[in-house]
Amino acid sequence: MQKTRIYRFILCLFAVIAMFTTLGKVEAKEIEKKYEYGVFLNANPKDIAKMKDYRIIVIDAQYFSKKQIGKLKKDGHVVYSYINPGSIEEFRPYYHKYEKYALDAYENWDGEYWMDVSAKEWQNFCIKTARKLQKKGIDGLFVDNADVYYHYPTEDIFHGMTKILKSFHKIGLYVVINGGDVYVSKCAKQYKTLDGILDGVNQETVYSKINWEKNNFGKNKKSERKYFQRYAALVKKCGKDVYFLEYTKDKNLKKKIQAYCTKKGYRYYIADSIELSA
Repeated sequence: MQKTRIYRFILCLFAVIAMFTTLGKVEAKEIEKKYEYGVFLNANPKDIAKMKDYRIIVIDAQYFSKKQIGKLKKDGHVVYSYINPGSIEEFRPYYHKYEKYALDAYENWDGEYWMDVSAKEWQNFCIKTARKLQKKGIDGLFVDNADVYYHYPTEDIFHGMTKILKSFHKIGLYVVINGGDVYVSKCAKQYKTLDGILDGVNQETVYSKINWEKNNFGKNKKSERKYFQRYAALVKKCGKDVYFLEYTKDKNLKKKIQAYCTKKGYRYYIADSIELSA
């Protein structure tokens, strides 16, 4: 009789364990994402449901509330916010206050201008903006236009960008630089490390190409592709993450991008529009 009770107890215990194990699997499946990475810079809060299949998402969190970002994270997303120290756009509410630091027009993007990142007032504004975004609950920053150093290769611009990036890093945010190959390569050479400056690099158009005059997409030159592949390898060698952002509707080119990134361990997102909407 005693043995029977023990057996029943053991069976019940196994049943309870199995039940909680099953529930755990269900919960994990509910937040499991189909794609690792998605860039949705023109998305708005109404598009939240459209981003459900992506684990890491890049949005412009200045247009999302803390509650909306909280929902994204609760739904299993890692959220990076766009921030743009290297240039300024006319549609931004702060444009008129900081346009005095604009350097020159940004080619192919009407109403956008390169910025003097060595200006302390602009640096302080960028850092203040990052803190505001952090309070909304974002996980990291997607930092655009470090390429300002390519167009204005002075020590002031280099150190200005470095100061901004280090400040982003110091407040505890994951930092991904969009492009910036000339700047990042100099950092790696000069400092022998990328630690404390960035955590990853997002490189656009490694395989694909945007034909601005014809307003369509094509394939990048082999020499350009090889250059950016070497750049990505440098970033990875420094122990940092690599992301590709490609623009194409070509199925064969998509397969090549997917195969290469999978082989190298890079995250990637292939967009069919430069608008990057959800």
